[in-house]
Amino acid sequence: MPVRDIVTWPHTALKTPCPDVTTFDAALAALVADLTDTLTAARGLGITAPHIGKTLRATVIRLEDMAAPLVLVNPKVTKASDSLATHPEGSLSLPGLVEDVTRPAEVTVSYQTLAGDPAEIHATGFLAACLQHEIDQLDGFFWLDRLSRLKRERLLKRHQKAARGKA
Repeated sequence: MPVRDIVTWPHTALKTPCPDVTTFDAALAALVADLTDTLTAARGLGITAPHIGKTLRATVIRLEDMAAPLVLVNPKVTKASDSLATHPEGSLSLPGLVEDVTRPAEVTVSYQTLAGDPAEIHATGFLAACLQHEIDQLDGFFWLDRLSRLKRERLLKRHQKAARGKA
């Protein structure tokens, strides 16, 4: 499948809550294949449909220790621990920027498979952070929104300065 262009922040798709997928067909399978190929080409860890401008609740995550990508359609966090963990986060839509983000250390996520079957995953550690990061994106909540205003402003100033230096 083709590698798609990744939209850059602050593209509207990155701020739009995605509706649930209701049709599990060849078009959805093709979209997920494109997401997987785009994620691989970008050397990322996770990608959502909004990253390629599509507002659908679909995401693909592939961490280094995974044998195959994890495909989640209509994912929702159903349980989150009270304990917190901090991990570095970034985005394919804002390359080069990384900052520590604190989130629940453990989550349970319900989702549907590519075939539409219900499924659930319990995650801890970095996978828990990745799941929450991608689900936030599907909810129209960009990872920068998890930072304090001061951290966010400093990070964006560094990004703007670096962008001016490349121009």
